[in-house]
Amino acid sequence: MIARKDILLFATLRNERIRLPYFLDYYRGLGIGHFLIVDNASEDGSADYLAQQPDVSVWRTQASYRRARFGMDWMNRLLRRYGTGHWTLTVDPDEFFIYPFCDTRPLEALTDWLDTYDIRSFPAMLVDMYPKGPVDAVPYAEGQNPFEIACWFDSGNYMISKNPKLQNLWIQGGPRARVFFSDRPAEAPSLNKIPLVKWERGFVYVSSTHSLLPRGLNAVYDEWGGEKASGCLLHAKFLSTLTDKVTEELTRKQHFAGSREYRAYAERIPERPDLWCKWSEKYINWRQLEILGLMSKGNWA
Repeated sequence: MIARKDILLFATLRNERIRLPYFLDYYRGLGIGHFLIVDNASEDGSADYLAQQPDVSVWRTQASYRRARFGMDWMNRLLRRYGTGHWTLTVDPDEFFIYPFCDTRPLEALTDWLDTYDIRSFPAMLVDMYPKGPVDAVPYAEGQNPFEIACWFDSGNYMISKNPKLQNLWIQGGPRARVFFSDRPAEAPSLNKIPLVKWERGFVYVSSTHSLLPRGLNAVYDEWGGEKASGCLLHAKFLSTLTDKVTEELTRKQHFAGSREYRAYAERIPERPDLWCKWSEKYINWRQLEILGLMSKGNWA
């Protein structure tokens, strides 16, 4: 049952059963009122587990993830049908949203502030988190906080440009560019996302949550020397579960650009690379990320 003022979370997933208990608890703690999740042919019990949760609605599909524009057709349809009039948070099951004052204020405090200033979209830079040592050195356990293991991140090493067509920022870099795409950084995964949106009929995600239409929703930055409020998505991809995930996705061939990202992982993972380097920072809290310039509280006091 979705209440009128619920903040809704939307996600697409496949075979993420081990991640789900912490993922759901984390976002319940932030104040998510209901989860709307598409399960794409999971074989590990993910859909059955989600169906048992009282605050989760789950849709099951065997259809092609690639032909659904990497799941975004499914998300856009659910956002239009159920998200209209709500604040919506669209994330992957390995992404954990943080925002200014998230340690003391619920997500509703942020959305109330955004409503006050008629701000309809809120950005979050994806910050890849990783362990010290090989990714598979410490097994990840179901229900565990992934950042007990993957607690390091790159404080710099980011490239930012502006997409002239959609007016969104384009951010690349971090450990994936540094380790897996070191010889072709322009092909590294993009880190810019706009996950939090006050959804209205007619809105649509164009490319994952990197950009939206109408284009004005992408204007989440200040070009005149100031700072607009922003958050981060702590990305818990680099855990012991990654090896099996890479094998699965290379077999399925359902990801962007011929699964280019997963092919890059497959080339390096047998070498058991250490993503940690002498410039790595250990994560403390959101204030640390603000000091480093990766997020901002803007004029939200």
